[in-house]
Amino acid sequence: MKQLISKTIAGIMPLMYLILMAMLTGRPVYSQKMKDVKSQPLFTEFRYQGNDQIYKDHPLQNGEFYSPILQGCYPDPSITRKGNDYYLVNSSFAMVPGVPIFHSNDLVNWKQIGHVLDRPSQLKVEKAGISAGVYAPDIKYNPHNNTFYMVTTQIAAGIGNMVVKTQDPLKGWSDPIQLKFDGIDPSLFFDDNGKAYLVHNDAPPKGKALYNGHRVIKIWEYDLAKDEVVAGTDKIIVDGGVNIAEKPIWIEGPHIYKKNGRYYLMCAEGGTGGWHSEVIFVSDDPKGPYIPFNNNPILTQRYFSKDRGNKVDWAGHADLVEGPGGKYYGVFLAVRPNEKNRVNTGRETFILPVDWSGEFPIFENGLIPLKPLTKMPAGVTNKTGQNGFLPNGNFSFTDDFTASKLDLRWVGVRGARENFASTSKEGLRINPYPLTIKAAAPTSTLFYRQQHASFEATVKLKYIPQAENELAGIVCYQKETFNYVFGVSKKGRDFYIVLERTQNGHSTLVASEKIDLRNAIQLKVAAQGDVYSFSFSEDGQSFKNVGGTVSGDILSTDVAGGFTGALIGLYATAANDIIVP
Repeated sequence: MKQLISKTIAGIMPLMYLILMAMLTGRPVYSQKMKDVKSQPLFTEFRYQGNDQIYKDHPLQNGEFYSPILQGCYPDPSITRKGNDYYLVNSSFAMVPGVPIFHSNDLVNWKQIGHVLDRPSQLKVEKAGISAGVYAPDIKYNPHNNTFYMVTTQIAAGIGNMVVKTQDPLKGWSDPIQLKFDGIDPSLFFDDNGKAYLVHNDAPPKGKALYNGHRVIKIWEYDLAKDEVVAGTDKIIVDGGVNIAEKPIWIEGPHIYKKNGRYYLMCAEGGTGGWHSEVIFVSDDPKGPYIPFNNNPILTQRYFSKDRGNKVDWAGHADLVEGPGGKYYGVFLAVRPNEKNRVNTGRETFILPVDWSGEFPIFENGLIPLKPLTKMPAGVTNKTGQNGFLPNGNFSFTDDFTASKLDLRWVGVRGARENFASTSKEGLRINPYPLTIKAAAPTSTLFYRQQHASFEATVKLKYIPQAENELAGIVCYQKETFNYVFGVSKKGRDFYIVLERTQNGHSTLVASEKIDLRNAIQLKVAAQGDVYSFSFSEDGQSFKNVGGTVSGDILSTDVAGGFTGALIGLYATAANDIIVP
């Protein structure tokens, strides 16, 4: 017996070491162990198709483009400009790589050029909560030293506020430089005279908080040579919000702009929810005092009927840029709830023209219910979905996984894609980790954002599980405690397709069915708003439903909590715990 125990421990220890090292380093340490797993699933012919009614009801006309410009979980947008080149970044939380970055020459047609945080030395989210990790990135170009800066808060691994920089966003970014101040949502401002400042959200001084959600905006002088805030220069420039007597909550996401010799401070106010808004202040000095605009907010959706059709809500967390012809534009986050008022697609990136003909900037049509169509800048041609430009509206995305590198739209959660996924002329191989999707750790799952309320996603799967602890298939994922698993596993000598629902960490087998795996099968998930269904095909033509229809409630941030949108994952595990009766 002792000899058996010793052999068992000896067999477990290398595996535990591999798991630990993967979590700590983010490197592909599983690769040697995974060679022993014979049943690596092969995924091919992935297809995603959006089917939202709003785009059918509002076809594009000449001179129009759709907003949101980035559909799905692309929140907290920040934008900057160098000449005719525009760059936009978003929060990525625990997704890996981190901080997607996009490029455009006209604010309409966008290409993803990579991720700012694409190396293990830059991103330490292996143990981060799904809505922790990287928050509210700010991107700025400094013409005085021809350098781009991305400053953010990485709530993971003790990093906190940090900055990375580059002279060419196409050639990668530096390792993080930690910044020594508390709070979140940092943003840089470069004045005409070359001086630099940093503003951010923070708590009031100790003992001075007046109510729940009371926050302040601070400013520091910033030393460009040392990349650090100048000790002792911090100053509170906004206390509470526009009018502290009204107890405004969560003043955050600050940005400073300079126009006609004056300094404008724009912030989000009201919290990232139904009371979200954007407000503006002005000063004659970068360090204040800042006076609020009499007619704040300059952007919000909070005053309108909750049951309005084609609702867009939670608008705020904005950034401004001077566009073609000197016209200003603002990018911001908002959500498009489904018919049950659930937010499965998450916070998305919208854009509107901004009227800055007066003293203060105003989002054009930002104070009425938002529409899906936006007028294009003068002289711009809509090329979305063509020649590598990202699509919007009711688009399709296909991937046969034969390219040498994965498409940039595929991400991991907490761990790098390359640790478990590889492409070849055959398709996508996933090396299954000995962890399930319910682990708050890197899992062997490749994710694509849900970008429509109504959609279909199908994938072809060639897979023969060798044991009951092996499973591969599709997941619909909000976080480790809220998800659906639809996959193929084994019981005894038979193979089964299973559908499991996990809500708040409690898992329930919805349905299971014996299946023939002699040939590759197709798996499909489809949604019509809140109604989801899962089906499979053995002949590639006719699909058979498993489990009827189920609610998408657990894929909404309103139910699951947090800040992310739903993800569709291609998943494999060597620790399957779904029990077929």
